[in-house]
Amino acid sequence: MGFGVLGVFLGLLLEVSTHGPLTVPRTSWRHQDLDLMEFSEPGIFNYSTLLLSEKSDALYVGAREAIFQLSKKNVTVRNNKVQWKVAETPVSMCALKGKSKEKDCLNYIRVLQAVNDERLYVCGTHAFQPLCDYLNLTDFSLTGRPEDGRGKCSFDPSQSFTTVMVDGELYSGTSYNFLGSEPIISRYSPSHSLLRTEYSTSWLNEPSFVYADVIKEGRNAASGEDDKIYFFFTEVSVEYEFFGKLLIPRVARVCKGDLGGQRTLQKKWTSFLKAKLVCSMPELNFVFNVVHDIFILKESDSRDTVIYGVFTSQWGNVGLSAVCAYKMTDVEDAFSKGKYMQKATVEHAHTKWVRYNGIIPTQRPGACINNQMRHQNINSSLNLPDKTLQFVKDHPLLEDPVLPIGNRPRLITRDVNYTQIAVERVRALDGNVYDVVFTATDKGILHKSVVFEDNVHLVEEVQLLKTSESIKTLLLSSETRSLYAGSDSGVVQSPTAFCSRYLSCEDCVLARDPYCAWSHRNATCVNTLDVPRPQHGTLIQSMNGDADKCPRVPGLPVKDYQQVTVKPGSSVELPCLVQSNLAQVMWKSNGLILTEASGFHLIGDSSLLIYSVASVDQGNYECWSVEWAPAAKKNFSRLLAGYAVSLELPTRAPDQVGQVTTILGREDAASTHAAEASSSVGTSSSLSTSGSSSPYALPSSSSSSSSSTTTSSSAKLHSVEAREAEVRLLPPLLKDQAWGVHAQETFLLFCLALGEWCL
Repeated sequence: MGFGVLGVFLGLLLEVSTHGPLTVPRTSWRHQDLDLMEFSEPGIFNYSTLLLSEKSDALYVGAREAIFQLSKKNVTVRNNKVQWKVAETPVSMCALKGKSKEKDCLNYIRVLQAVNDERLYVCGTHAFQPLCDYLNLTDFSLTGRPEDGRGKCSFDPSQSFTTVMVDGELYSGTSYNFLGSEPIISRYSPSHSLLRTEYSTSWLNEPSFVYADVIKEGRNAASGEDDKIYFFFTEVSVEYEFFGKLLIPRVARVCKGDLGGQRTLQKKWTSFLKAKLVCSMPELNFVFNVVHDIFILKESDSRDTVIYGVFTSQWGNVGLSAVCAYKMTDVEDAFSKGKYMQKATVEHAHTKWVRYNGIIPTQRPGACINNQMRHQNINSSLNLPDKTLQFVKDHPLLEDPVLPIGNRPRLITRDVNYTQIAVERVRALDGNVYDVVFTATDKGILHKSVVFEDNVHLVEEVQLLKTSESIKTLLLSSETRSLYAGSDSGVVQSPTAFCSRYLSCEDCVLARDPYCAWSHRNATCVNTLDVPRPQHGTLIQSMNGDADKCPRVPGLPVKDYQQVTVKPGSSVELPCLVQSNLAQVMWKSNGLILTEASGFHLIGDSSLLIYSVASVDQGNYECWSVEWAPAAKKNFSRLLAGYAVSLELPTRAPDQVGQVTTILGREDAASTHAAEASSSVGTSSSLSTSGSSSPYALPSSSSSSSSSTTTSSSAKLHSVEAREAEVRLLPPLLKDQAWGVHAQETFLLFCLALGEWCL
């Protein structure tokens, strides 16, 4: 690729990073403000493998050299623990191979899969010599008869891999050797021999596995199709030419009943095919080409199943993350109807992948055994013709991509790196079912979004972890209504909704959270799952955010405004707590909307700072929240805070009434001259020093309203302390200016700080 094309490509990256879409969470919750349940133990790290029990109150946690059984209702409760450490000899061998003895040469538990109600199958990296064993749940102990873990568990604790247990058989996507250079998708079964992928870049080319799961066809499927196991990963592209390694997200499929071939592809998959997953911004022709996690939202009918994935770009400086969703039917169509690709040699040296336009064998290569094949006496993969198997071996890549629903991402966020995803379907009070998407980040943050027909609303962000670290595992339990996040430092349990934290009906409704509704009877925002269905009619919820459904409540009376007394010339901050990140703050002073002029400044986009408060700044200040609800196409305004600001005027002794004494001084003069001036009502008095006059005079005060007098006197400053006392009279912003000016100028600065002429 020439430099011209490279320049165009880099220009596209700049365009996407600067003009890409921006999605903002409506509400942000800090870790210290939430009542989250956390678990960790001193000296144990890497709580990255989690398994929820479907039949018991158990959350199994695989950590570094330890396995825990926690209560899934409350993860702070530890019911069992077993340690699995590495002997000294394997540790020494690991260190001799150049690995860190303190970090790499330990046993990271990376596989936890349920075999049945009584046993788990567990695997660990075991100092770069992976081993597996069975964990008895009755006494929570390992059998002590470990098995070779190659092809089941990764050697490297930081290497991505995936496993899934299906009917007692372990399906894995990982690396088969110490160097991580031999990728493999395999099946280990007590009743069948090992089945694996061909060692070829055409099959797998430096893959990074993220997820695997089974899609069951159902016993009464008309076609008699076999169950299928899907693997999701990112690998280096073989079909595109690029100036570097171009990554491509993939979905691969194998059949559960695959037994390998009779002669061709012996002990190898005969059903392995892979297709490209597309997650892109069509308007900018930009592709998110790295998949980090997948969640399959299963339905009883597999045709209604939806696959959600989180993606980023391999060019991390773009700073965008995306969530794409795919119909299971589109994935199946790609494998059952898609065109194959083949290698083609160009100019006797270069290999290129192009569409295969030749004759395809009668039994579609890579297809699972179905009723049609059985009618032809092909009851297993062992009966498939060699011609079909050879075609599969040479053509594992499909040309037709799997496109996302709507041909675009469901959600795009900026300056966020999503690492994990979980999805739940929730029925709102309007009777509609909404997909609620939970996405975890590499900074310990959780985002919750609601999927609508034409857009996605980002409800909230939650700081799950105390520190800014990556969330490595995210599980969801509808039974406990909880999310479980695993990280290097521990396990955190969080509710799926924080309804009670919305303190007003408007906030509860504008959140557009299908879990939450406002109870007018209790004047609280409640979780609809906690309210009996017959009482749902009394709740207020609007999935388009129409807060007009809320009952009218009287505003805050002026007499209840917070009283704020300020010294003249000082500054004051009026705080305003705005819960919604989508709301605009509007400040009013005595009924008039304030603009950010010289005397006012917004702090953190909400609080108001008034500089050098003067008499004209006295009055009532109100903080209003103005939030636009796009779905309702309305603005909603609410009064959040009210203040009554007044000046704290200095009190004078009775004998000083009608007189003001001003200290004058010059640093380079031995003496000062004073002049007196008097005036009657309606005339101004002037202050004269050193033969010069000033047009500004200090206002006089008197107990009588008919007349006032002003007397000025002079004095010499004999010490630095006296000078400092003079400067302390000034507001903070004017102190530095006062040190280099004359006495009458100091007096002038003080007058200006009051915001008016001293007449």
